[in-house]
Parts: sequence; structure tokens; C-alpha cells
Amino acid sequence: MLRISTIDTRFQRKLILEGKLVEPWLGEFREVCRNASETLKDRKLVIDLSDVTVIGCEAEDTLSELIQQGAKFSCGGVLVKHVVKRLARRCRGPQKNLAQSANSND
Repeated sequence: MLRISTIDTRFQRKLILEGKLVEPWLGEFREVCRNASETLKDRKLVIDLSDVTVIGCEAEDTLSELIQQGAKFSCGGVLVKHVVKRLARRCRGPQKNLAQSANSND
């Protein structure tokens, strides 16, 4: 089961997740994120994973997409922090390599 709560402030919209980030609840999470992103205006989207107990493999792709779109994450546990950091490195990896290749040609 997955519970998603939303807290809106002047500077951010925080989605608080509790439970398992796996199918069949992953579809609902994607929909909530899509709706939240459409009405952000100048605010940041922050996804709080502090109370997530499981992140499924299919959820990692969704989290990677959110990282690429500029979402920020708040994590509590060591495992969830590790997963988010690994996904962030994976998202930045090709860009870093391209930048390094461009600089080496100068």
C-alpha cells in the first residue's frame, strides 16, 4: 500500500509518501506527480521518501525521470538515500561525460 499526502507552501509543493513504492501503486504516484508538476508555478517539487519502506525496480525509472525534471528528494533511511543518490548519479553521468569530452577537445 502507498499513501501520498500533499503539503503546499509558498515555495514548494511536498509530496509525502508512506509505504511501498511498487506496482500497482506506482501508476497513482505518477499521476499525482504529473498533476503536482502542472500547477507548480515558481515552486519546487519536493518528494519526501522518509517513510517509504520499499522501492521497486520499476519505481526507479519514475524517480529518475523526476530527478531529470528537477524534483528534489527528502530521505530518511540509509537504503532510500543510497537509491536516490545512485539514481541521481546515473542521471548526471552522461552529461558529465559529454562535458569532459568537450573540454578535452579544446
